[in-house]
Order: sequence, then C-alpha cells, then structure tokens
Amino acid sequence: MVENITAEQLADRIDADEQFTLIDTRPEDSFEAWHVRDAENVPYDPDEGLSEDQLNEVDELVDGQPVVAICGKGLTSTPFAIKLDEKGYEDVSAVTGGMEEWSKVYEVVPIETSSDDLVVRQVQRRAKGCLGYVVGSKAAQEAVVVDATRQADQFKVAAQDVGLSIARVLDTHVHADHISGSPALADDIGVPYHLGERASERDVEYEYEPVSDGDTIEVGDVEIEALHTPGHTSEMMSYLVDGELLLTGDTLFVDSVGRTELQFGEDDASRGAELLYDSLHETILDLPDDTRILPGHLTVTNDGRYENGSPGDPIEARLGNLREELDFLGLDRDAFVERLTEDAPEKPPNYETVIAVNTGKESVDDEGEATELELGPNNCAA
Repeated sequence: MVENITAEQLADRIDADEQFTLIDTRPEDSFEAWHVRDAENVPYDPDEGLSEDQLNEVDELVDGQPVVAICGKGLTSTPFAIKLDEKGYEDVSAVTGGMEEWSKVYEVVPIETSSDDLVVRQVQRRAKGCLGYVVGSKAAQEAVVVDATRQADQFKVAAQDVGLSIARVLDTHVHADHISGSPALADDIGVPYHLGERASERDVEYEYEPVSDGDTIEVGDVEIEALHTPGHTSEMMSYLVDGELLLTGDTLFVDSVGRTELQFGEDDASRGAELLYDSLHETILDLPDDTRILPGHLTVTNDGRYENGSPGDPIEARLGNLREELDFLGLDRDAFVERLTEDAPEKPPNYETVIAVNTGKESVDDEGEATELELGPNNCAA
C-alpha cells in the first residue's frame, strides 16, 4: 500500500536523517534546475510505464531502503509509487502535491536580541530560500512584517504565536524571484503597506505609504530606521532595528551581494552596480562591526542544500565578519562593478512576470499559476 505524505513530513524525515531513497520523477531538465536535497532522478511517464532498465536503475538506487517519490504536483510520482508497490517494494510513499507543496514548507526561527522587549522572528521558506521577518515589541504587543511571501498566513501565525498583532507591513523592494504577499496581507488585516519612496519611479500600482531614507517606524519602544540602499533595485530600503539588527533585503547577503541587472537590464547593470557599491560602502559598512545582518534571501543550491546554515537555524552574520570574509566587500569600485556586470548567474525563472505582478501591472488567476511562476530557487544574489 502506497502511503501519501506531506511536504512537511518529508522535511521532518530529512531533518531526522532517516534512511530512505527519494526519487524525483520529473523530466531531467526540471530536476537539474531544482530539486530536493539528495533526490535521485528517474523520469517517469505513466503512459509509457516503467521499463526494465528503469526498474533495474531503481533497484540499484533503493538498495533495500524505503522509497519516497516526488514530482512537480504529484501527478507522476503517485502512479510511479503504485507501480513500485505492484513490483513488490514494501515501503513506498509519495509526496502529496510534489514540489509545488515543497515550495511552501516554512520554518519560523527566533532571532536573539539584546532587549527583553524586542521580538524578532525569521520566517524561512525552505525551498526558495526566502527570508521574511516579524519584528515587534512585547510591551506594545504589536509588530511589523517585513518581506512577507505569498503564504502570508505563515507571518500571521508567527506573530500570533508570540502574542503580537501586525500593525504595518513593509517590503524592502519590488521582488523579482517570488510573488510578494505583503500588499495582500496589509489589505487583509487593514494596516498600512510600505515601500521605499523611489518605488514611484517603477509605477507601482498597489496603494502604499512611502518611506524615505532616515524615516523611523516605531513599534512601542522599538525603533526601525529606514535606510535607502539602492543597487539591486532603485527603491531598495534596508531597515535598522534598534541599532543592532539590519534587515538588508537583497542588498547584502551572508555570502554575497544582490545582483543588479534584473531591474536595470543588461545594458544598464553597471549603473545598478555603482549604486550598490555606494550603498554598501557609504551606508551599510558605516555601521558598527557588531551589527547583525539579516538578509532577505539565502542561497539554496540546485540540489536543494543551504549554501550557509541549515533549515531552522538563524541565517545571519555580523557585519564585521562579512567585512573581513566576503570578497565582494574588499573590491575597489571598478573591480566590484566589473564583477557584477560580467559574471552574473542565471536569472530567476519568470522574473519579468514576477516583477509585473509585484508592481500590480499583472495578476495571477489561481494558485497553480502563482506556483508555476515561483518554481525554482531564488537567484537574486550576484
């Protein structure tokens, strides 16, 4: 009998180091672009069935271990699992909803702070590497949400779990790799939605209250200072929380910096790179070395691994450590611009459409379309 398991159960089994063979039945190109850690690829078409060669391949891969099958949406992995069951495999499971549901697995991680009042939760979207935040005050019992993803209920629950109500929702910038959940979240709970004031130059059609460089947003006694840090995008804002935590969006990551051609284009990427260099060296690197950097993304490799850290662990770095260890920050201006403009990685899939959705110029009609637009890891780092 084939067992159906959820994406969360798959994550639990991986985290517990359970011994099983994970077989991804999608076509090879889809698998190579993005898959779960340690998965093996056996493309399967239910209409063609399981060939003798494929069965021999599965025998070698499984080597007596339980089998978990996954595909894009569960449409090929389930018949594949049933076929294995018919062939005598005794412990076979299929992941309900496949990679579509895997892309919605979240971890909510407490971030340590020096204040008894300040509460910070990092909301990690495991498969995409998206990092959003709940930042609040225990005393005021209020919070702001920064960079909510499309599954915005994750942020509601994260706030509710620590007794906070959401008073404002902010996006650091117009995202290119995933559909923002921030405008819908703000509208749903009837609170202001904020973007940097330069978002007006991108013709954002959502209603938002602009924030400017130097503005301070207060949540009880917690102060969040807005810092304009353009480069990845022209309207990018970073948020300095109580002088100790810097939410950098896609300006500075724990292992890289933001790429600059997604908004500016290939021909004008150098202008974005120059802006980013200035933001890093004239704004962020002016902060104390013990400032803790909380980025908007982490790198998830094509084979599903975190480049730094592990799911459920805080993804952060001290600015002083990044100053010493991140080679991008040691480059002079010309070398920095050349590196960003001449060695850019593959762009995020569907980024132009995602930008159009996040500026309100296009909409998605259903969950399936939204999921399809977001499939694949984020590629917003240089």
